[in-house]
Amino acid sequence: MTFDDVRKIAFAWPEVEDGTSYGTVALKVRKKLLVRLKEDGDSLVVPGVPHEERDMLVESQPKVFYFTNHYKDYPIVLIRLSKAKRATVEPLLRRQWRSLASKAAVESMES
Repeated sequence: MTFDDVRKIAFAWPEVEDGTSYGTVALKVRKKLLVRLKEDGDSLVVPGVPHEERDMLVESQPKVFYFTNHYKDYPIVLIRLSKAKRATVEPLLRRQWRSLASKAAVESMES
């Protein structure tokens, strides 16, 4: 996967817009961070992943998921896009989008 693939997935949902975060390209929902690309150009920063789930993801797929000491205290997982598949990335993106989008936007996608 690439960040362009991530954009294509996310732009199918309402209220998603391009942005920046920490000087890198990002996607936002109502001005809040959906995901951002790390400086290495391959790692996707995905907020909204509880520590227990993150640990399970990293343990089960260490080539795809990881985190650094910088993120250890935050509900964030890093995804190596070059090693990831859409079926792995999309559910995490969708969950974060649902947590940020307006109730009306979420309902519009469920009907």
